[in-house]
Amino acid sequence: MTVLYCIECPNGCEITVSDDGTVRGNRCKRGEAFALAETVNPMRTIASTIKTIFKDEPVVPVRTSSSIPKAEIFPVMDEINKAEIKAPVSSGDVIIKNVRGLGADIIATADCPKRKR
Repeated sequence: MTVLYCIECPNGCEITVSDDGTVRGNRCKRGEAFALAETVNPMRTIASTIKTIFKDEPVVPVRTSSSIPKAEIFPVMDEINKAEIKAPVSSGDVIIKNVRGLGADIIATADCPKRKR
């Protein structure tokens, strides 16, 4: 049996998933789907930074373009930590395409180097 708190809506239901897959405690269908997914294949997003060659901006913030399996967080972080940005990028640019074959890209979330206004 697994007990978790749903994050799909503001209700924050305490949900119990039995070993046979029975879900109890959810007040909406989204809670049931969340609980089943969380117990079978939990997914997460990553927000991190990648080093650059620019002295004034040594790192640029990045994130995954979509959720990845929770078990892949550390291997994906290894790929992020190996990367280095050597050319200017804009927010939304793909830095690592299809990281580890997971169907998610690592994308910049800021311009680097920053554009002067």
